[in-house]
Amino acid sequence: MQADAKRLSLVKPTLATPFHIDFEWWSQSDRDWKIYLRGYLSEEDQEKLSEADEDQLFDLVDPATAEVTRVDGMQHLLITKYANRAEFISETTSLVESIFRLLLTNGNSPLNAEEMAEKLSRPPMTILRTLSGPRVYKGVRPLIG
Repeated sequence: MQADAKRLSLVKPTLATPFHIDFEWWSQSDRDWKIYLRGYLSEEDQEKLSEADEDQLFDLVDPATAEVTRVDGMQHLLITKYANRAEFISETTSLVESIFRLLLTNGNSPLNAEEMAEKLSRPPMTILRTLSGPRVYKGVRPLIG
């Protein structure tokens, strides 16, 4: 496993490199992404979610490709209810937070810096430099191999 980590660190992402949220990073960093995501929800939705089956999966259909992705209840709620709100990703949202939220609302389908830049109205090189450094922000990593 050490060799894989070393090999990944030698890969230099480009504008075309796709990025995704590596949920394994959260557990390796002793963090729980589900607890973090709950902070995005209203108290009412947190209550509803706690009463629901946590392992229940929902189908999300990509309107452009008709590809079906399975997501848990929290992601489904974020994507279908919160992602459409103007304040979920606004001009005042930090770049890292905007990228994280964008990937969440995209069902964690990988996006490259140019695609993110188009959706976030931010310079692609700024996004690439932010995500290509030695620090991993909120588990956002290049999708390699």
